[in-house]
Amino acid sequence: MKANYDRLVVLDTETTGMNREGGPHYQGHNIIEIGAVEIINRKLTGRHFHAYIQPTRAIDPEAISVHGITDAFLADKPRYAQIHQAFVDFIQGAELIAHNAPFDVGFMDYEFKNLGVSLQTTELCTITDTLAMAKKIFPGKRNNLDVLCDRYGIDNSRRTLHGALLDAEILADVYLLMTGGQTNLSFNAGTETDNASPMAPRTVKRQKSLKVIPASADEMSAHEARLDFIEQNGSCLWRQ
Repeated sequence: MKANYDRLVVLDTETTGMNREGGPHYQGHNIIEIGAVEIINRKLTGRHFHAYIQPTRAIDPEAISVHGITDAFLADKPRYAQIHQAFVDFIQGAELIAHNAPFDVGFMDYEFKNLGVSLQTTELCTITDTLAMAKKIFPGKRNNLDVLCDRYGIDNSRRTLHGALLDAEILADVYLLMTGGQTNLSFNAGTETDNASPMAPRTVKRQKSLKVIPASADEMSAHEARLDFIEQNGSCLWRQ
């Protein structure tokens, strides 16, 4: 798979819930958290965008059980209109990477529409869906983010609940490994940081060393006897 060395933005969102009445999944719901990290030349730069957003409706209980974000927590957070321009400035011109991208993009376009902005995400960015990529690489298998972390040896032990910034960080590592490159876990020194707190360090799980059990003296003796028998009846490759 051909690597892309342009500016990438890996993004995740959390929402008030999903529509269950047959319409678009984002209809009537809001984004309540956005997390995005920047990659340039296949390296995490350390620049990121992170915001919690006060919605215009209550959060569904099912959604709270997934991400743990409550109405009380968001009561003093900005409305989407207050963070819109900073968010657009961060993602504009990038290749936007998201897992199940139609979900995030649908919500983003819905927030743009509610704001009265005549704009769609595809006018700002090109879109890459890592879920669609994973389905091509691992057809017929589960391909959620936790499963992909396990396949690629990425430590996601801090992911007890969904969180947009943490999930974006983890997805960045998954994307780099899916596209055939090593992840670079050290950020470029002196880069700018947008909004929120600095990103927490991540670790890649190391495979445990295999335990070596040496053969016993009796086993070695039996092995040599077997090789003697083979050698008596022709050439013994193990002794060449």
